[in-house]
Amino acid sequence: MDQADATAKIVAGLQKKKSKTKFYFNELAKILELKPREAKKLINIMVTDGVLEYWSSGSTSLYGLKGAGKQASAEHED
Repeated sequence: MDQADATAKIVAGLQKKKSKTKFYFNELAKILELKPREAKKLINIMVTDGVLEYWSSGSTSLYGLKGAGKQASAEHED
């Protein structure tokens, strides 16, 4: 799977899920239908390109579409 296909698949998959905006890495790998090691490279490129954003609470790491969710809207109110 090339990067463009992976990006399209992730964006479409995450936009379908209206109930939440942050996802575990394993959920993204499942959307891509790839093993974690293969998915990691593609997901990291999406973070670097600004398609996805990485969020960590210190103990939990999550990914979401850039600019989606309560946290993103709160950060842009300033």
